[in-house]
Amino acid sequence: MDSTSPSPYRMRIKNARIATCAGHGSTDEARLDLREHASIVIERGTIAYVGPDDDCPAGMYHRVVDVGGRLVTPGLVDPHTHLVFAGTRAGEFRQKMEGVDYRTIAKGGGGIGATVRATREATDDSLTASVLARMRVLASCGVTLVEIKSGYGLTVEHELRLLRIAREASHRRMETAASRDNPKLAGQLLPRTTTTLLGAHAVPPEHAHDRAGYVELVATEMVRRASELRRLGLRETTLADACDVYLDENAFTVEEARTILTAAKAAGLRVRAHVGQFADVGGAELLAELGGLSCDHLEVVSDEGLRAMAAAGTRAVLLPVAWRTLKQRPPDAARMRAHGVAIAVGTDANPGTSACLDPLAALGLAVRDAGLSPSAALLAVTREAAAAVGAETGRLEVERDADLCVWDHDDPSVFGYVVGGLRPAWAISRGMTLVGGPEELGAAVFR
Repeated sequence: MDSTSPSPYRMRIKNARIATCAGHGSTDEARLDLREHASIVIERGTIAYVGPDDDCPAGMYHRVVDVGGRLVTPGLVDPHTHLVFAGTRAGEFRQKMEGVDYRTIAKGGGGIGATVRATREATDDSLTASVLARMRVLASCGVTLVEIKSGYGLTVEHELRLLRIAREASHRRMETAASRDNPKLAGQLLPRTTTTLLGAHAVPPEHAHDRAGYVELVATEMVRRASELRRLGLRETTLADACDVYLDENAFTVEEARTILTAAKAAGLRVRAHVGQFADVGGAELLAELGGLSCDHLEVVSDEGLRAMAAAGTRAVLLPVAWRTLKQRPPDAARMRAHGVAIAVGTDANPGTSACLDPLAALGLAVRDAGLSPSAALLAVTREAAAAVGAETGRLEVERDADLCVWDHDDPSVFGYVVGGLRPAWAISRGMTLVGGPEELGAAVFR
């Protein structure tokens, strides 16, 4: 960086407490890497400097913001969502609260099947509008990257449609009636997306008597077409970055998952899975064997499975709102970490078991229910969440994307302490304001 020449693209944030989440060492505190009286310099969307105020390069900046000792963190990452869907399952929620089992509801025509029917009937425009609205809520929480799964189409064309809508979402601008009524929302940036093929979410009714045929369809044509390069807008990309399988009792078996995920890996997709939400059927061991990014849920998992995950570097993604909705016993975070498994936390945003778009509310539940330590909480929605989706973000380091949040707090323990409603005063995505701004820096609540 030439520190003597002015640049319209260089900004300095100073007088901050910066949790880089990029540290090394055996403790959470070391990995948080909290820097006092520190600055961060952003140039052309990337981080050019992180370090002491006194050592910050001199020169001309188009903007210098003194944040008054406030906490600066990486932008948040939501590593597990099902944002592309239509319809509601509020009636099912009433049944669940009355004690009806989730699997019983599904057998009666509810569950995933109900959302599949509504989503197939919805137009592209209505699905896109709902995804943009959900992403705007996530942005307000400080989310700069969100993983979005398909899974509510369950035919080749419908699954590809949902992936395309998810892929295009972060490149769209708000064009709803609300944005026309409120010019401040027009052109609002949204979180970036990473997409996951979840064709193996359930067996669709048209394949009820040909389960093997559907598994073969997912493993061949669906995976192939989701992993093919195609032009979207001005760039060539694949529709999916990863492939997921719902691997559980009364879902897909280990061997079915092996068939699908092996094919996905061969096609260049990363692999993940819903594992052990209701029963331990060996999913953790399979994902470890395949070098999977993450096992998500893990309400039920063996010590052997955890050891295999740790050895493979496969993350655990905890989804607290789902276990609360289903009144399940939560997993034990301390047990996972004792085996060396790194932990991320996601919303699992979906219409059936996790009607939640607040990752920090989910994080607060993970601390209270699963015993995730407050020191590990921020890492679980930044560094570890990014690793769970295979993204090079979630850490504040030179030459990484400038995704960060400024909070009206100075203690990282606030993540997990506050259950819902915690919002950044300013969130930045690749150097551009996502929500808020310096003018939003004000009096803190729950300081």
